[in-house]
Amino acid sequence: MESPTRGDALDLRILHALELDARASFSRIAAVLGVSDQTVARRFRRLRAEGGLRVVGVRCAASDEPFEHWLLRVRCAPEGATAIAEALAKRPDTAWVGLTSGGTEVTCTANVRNRGDADDLLLGKLPRTPHIVDIRAHQLLHRFYGGPSGWLHKSTALTGEEAAALAPAADPAPPGPRVITADDEPLVAAVERDGRATYAELQSATGLSESAVRRRLARLTASGALYVDVEFDAGYFGFRNSSMLCVTAAPRALHAVGEALGADPEVAYAAATTGPSNLMAVVITRDSAHLYRYLSERLGGLDGVEHVESMPLLRRVKQLTYRQFRG
Repeated sequence: MESPTRGDALDLRILHALELDARASFSRIAAVLGVSDQTVARRFRRLRAEGGLRVVGVRCAASDEPFEHWLLRVRCAPEGATAIAEALAKRPDTAWVGLTSGGTEVTCTANVRNRGDADDLLLGKLPRTPHIVDIRAHQLLHRFYGGPSGWLHKSTALTGEEAAALAPAADPAPPGPRVITADDEPLVAAVERDGRATYAELQSATGLSESAVRRRLARLTASGALYVDVEFDAGYFGFRNSSMLCVTAAPRALHAVGEALGADPEVAYAAATTGPSNLMAVVITRDSAHLYRYLSERLGGLDGVEHVESMPLLRRVKQLTYRQFRG
C-alpha cells in the first residue's frame, strides 16, 4: 500500500511530466514512471489540494501584435502595500504580482498593447494612487528562460529517456502569424480555466464537435498562440526561498550573463530589461544559505557581473500570465 510523504520524489516526477505535457493522460505518465494510473491520479489530486498545483492555459502574444512588456517596482507606504498589490492583481494587463523588500515594495509585470496604454498605467493611474512613494518601470526586452519552459525542465526529476518518452510529438506549426481568433475565444477561455479539461468538457464549453476542438487546440498550441502551464508551490518540496534579482552586467557581457542565468537550475525566470540594472531573474532556493551560495559562488563568479540587488519575495499575489512575454 502506497504511503507517500509530503512533496516526495514521485510528486516531483509527476510535476516534471506535466511540465513536459500538461495534458498527458494519467495512464501515459504512469506507464513511463512505472507506477499505477491510480497512484498518479491520487498524487495529482493531493498536489492540487496541498501543493498549489494548477494547470492552466496561457496565451502568448501573436507575432504581429505590438505588445510591450514591463516590470514595475512600486515602492509603497507599509500600510498600503497589500491593498495596492491586490488592486494590481485584479487588472487584466498585469501578469505577475508579488510583495518584496519587507512588504514595502510591490513588484509586478504588465503587458500592454501600445505606448499609450503604458503611459496611462505609468503616468496616469498609478501615480495618483494613495500610499505609492515611488515607481520604477523597466521594459522587458528579451527572455532567456521562463514561459513554456518550467523550472523543473532543468531538474533531474526525470531521466533523459523518461523525459523524451513524455515529451509531446511536435506538430508542424501552421503558416502565418500565431493568433487567437474570435472563434477561438470560448475554447481558449475554457483551457485558461482548466488546462486539463477533457475534450468532452471543452466540447460542452464551446459548442463545437470534439474533432473540431481537437483540431483547434492542436493548431493553437502548434502555432505558439497558446500553451498549457503548470503552477505549483515550490515550498511544498522544501524550496522555501524565492527571490528576485536585479543584475547589472557590462553591456559587452549582457547576453552571455543572461544565457548563463537562464541555464542555472535555481533560476525560474530570466530576462533582459531597461533601466539601471539590465537583467532580472527569479531565483528559487531551499533557504537563505542556498541563496548566499548561489550569489557568492555562481552569480558572483560570472564575468561581466557588476552589481546585484536581491529582494526576497514575501508573497505572490498573482502568478498566472495570460499574455506571456515572449522575448
